[in-house]
Amino acid sequence: MKVTSVEKKEKSTVELTIQVEADVFEAAVQQAYLKNRASINVPGFRKGKAPRKVIEGMYGSGVFYEDAIEAVYPGAYAEAVKEQGLDDVGYPKVELVEVGKDGFTFKALVSVRPEVKLGDYKGLTAPKNEPAVTDKDVDAELKPYIDRATRLVSVEREAQNGDTVVIDFEGFDNGVAFEGGKGENYDLKLGSGSFVPGFEEQLVGAKAGEEKDLNITFPEDYHADLAGKAVVFHVKVKEVKESQVPEVDDEFAKDVSEFETLEAFRADLKSKLELRRQTHAQNDFENQVMERLIANMECEIPDGMVDVELDRMMDDYAMQLQNQGISMEDYQKMLGVNGDMIRDSARPDALRRIQTRLALTAVADAENLEVSDEEVEAEINRLAKQYQLEADQVKAAIPAEDLKRDLKMRKASDLVISSAKVGKAPEAAEEAPAEKPKRTRKKKAETVEEPKAE
Repeated sequence: MKVTSVEKKEKSTVELTIQVEADVFEAAVQQAYLKNRASINVPGFRKGKAPRKVIEGMYGSGVFYEDAIEAVYPGAYAEAVKEQGLDDVGYPKVELVEVGKDGFTFKALVSVRPEVKLGDYKGLTAPKNEPAVTDKDVDAELKPYIDRATRLVSVEREAQNGDTVVIDFEGFDNGVAFEGGKGENYDLKLGSGSFVPGFEEQLVGAKAGEEKDLNITFPEDYHADLAGKAVVFHVKVKEVKESQVPEVDDEFAKDVSEFETLEAFRADLKSKLELRRQTHAQNDFENQVMERLIANMECEIPDGMVDVELDRMMDDYAMQLQNQGISMEDYQKMLGVNGDMIRDSARPDALRRIQTRLALTAVADAENLEVSDEEVEAEINRLAKQYQLEADQVKAAIPAEDLKRDLKMRKASDLVISSAKVGKAPEAAEEAPAEKPKRTRKKKAETVEEPKAE
């Protein structure tokens, strides 16, 4: 292997021109011949016994070149990257330049770790909401408890909107019962809109034991057999029930909570809601501080680095779906999307993750932040407790260096957040329209059409 040229390109990429010598290529071609000869039919020879020169004479001298190149170029690429001291952070884009009996030459566009120029990272300002909780908000928190304690009670009166009626019903089209139009002991809440228009309205005023014929016209967008048709539903009302809402007092509070009084219960609901809103406001504040940190940073992130992050995200997402018993293929069918659409929608998030990681790493370096072995051990124990594992299981699953890196970034994040101030964020400079994302392929190299053999 010989690197014949090194050229820096835009967006943190370097183009290497790499030459693979004749002897290395010849050995690879011979291996490709040995691997494939059994599948090639040559008249006059038993399968797998035809000499290489005979096969090359029939199919061309480059018949085994593609397989040979695929076998050799990854190693040649890795060796070239190491020789040039490049920090490769993405999949290479490979272009074959020349191939023949004297070897082959290819170009590889290498995504390298980008240089980060930090701007201000201390004393950043971002807006922060000061959440307030009103009595109306507490009422909304209390409502699910009231709903769960509400009971349906039979009443001897005409049905009203909001009541639940227990009915038997059957639908007829020109006197003939139609499929799917029959039900027994069905609980229907009047006014819920769960039946076709006109059905529930005609049951308002009905009493238990009453039978009625309801004239209904199905909507035009109903399924084909009944769309727009006028039918009759014969309905028997078996029971009328009203919702009996509990008295919201101290006894109610004792029944639905651990508190002795309604006042104490409401105070607890208010406290918990305040905490949730404060946590949300703090998270939003921290996210906006991170946005300012990234906006102050100068960094050209190569597309290949984003593609690698996208692959990680897609793999993680597929695993989450699998844990829920859903395959990625079934998930795509449910949503009516394909893999490229999901990747494209996730690309901005992948880019943001990389930007955040690079910015925090640069802060950690600028502040000479370090992580001790004791801190790593404490994190291992914390994770073990959180996921109910043994410490050794955590160590086996997560390399210590990865934990150190994550803890260092956490320290950097804490430093940036702790020094940030609540205030109006600086107005962002007007940016040029973003380039439309290009479709990416989930594979480790792209090759162009192979030149003809010499």
